[in-house]
Amino acid sequence: MRHESQAAPSSWPHTAEGPSPWHESERFAVLFTRHAPELKRYVIRRLGPEPADDIVAETFAVALQHLASYDGSKGNERSWLYGIATNLVSRHRRREIGLYKALSRTGADPVIEPFTDEVDRRVSAGVANRRLAKALAGLSQAHRDTLLLVVWAELTYDEAAAALDVPVGTVRSRVNRARTKLRRVLSDADPEEG
Repeated sequence: MRHESQAAPSSWPHTAEGPSPWHESERFAVLFTRHAPELKRYVIRRLGPEPADDIVAETFAVALQHLASYDGSKGNERSWLYGIATNLVSRHRRREIGLYKALSRTGADPVIEPFTDEVDRRVSAGVANRRLAKALAGLSQAHRDTLLLVVWAELTYDEAAAALDVPVGTVRSRVNRARTKLRRVLSDADPEEG
């Protein structure tokens, strides 16, 4: 795994001798505070709410284990964490595909919007969510991972490339191909289909 050879993020203070003498727990707290909430939302959208806490915890456990050797030149801390999380999500791929299949039947988005009373909008969104979930399930894992890092996690192409340890051109190509396939599948689908 590429995470094992990485050193302290460039955003952390350094002295002439190297990283400042921050305690690992302080460095970890900064990393966790900055990124845990958005990382959890990403994992919820990928796998549903049930495994999200475990995946996020495991992501930060891996990060803590490799914190001292993190190499900030390969990407920022955010893309490093999303790379770890995406690898862990890949281990749960069968569950993810199951979630997309269930979502394609029910239309219930696992990221709940609180206090929403617009029934018409929710019904329309439910149909759209089912169609989108079915289309996402039809993408290859590489295309789905790349697209969802850019769309749901809102990583830049450069950050997604660092997270996946692939060239930025590969990210651009995968996102383009995934969007093209989604457009084709969604335009072919019957809007009344449920």
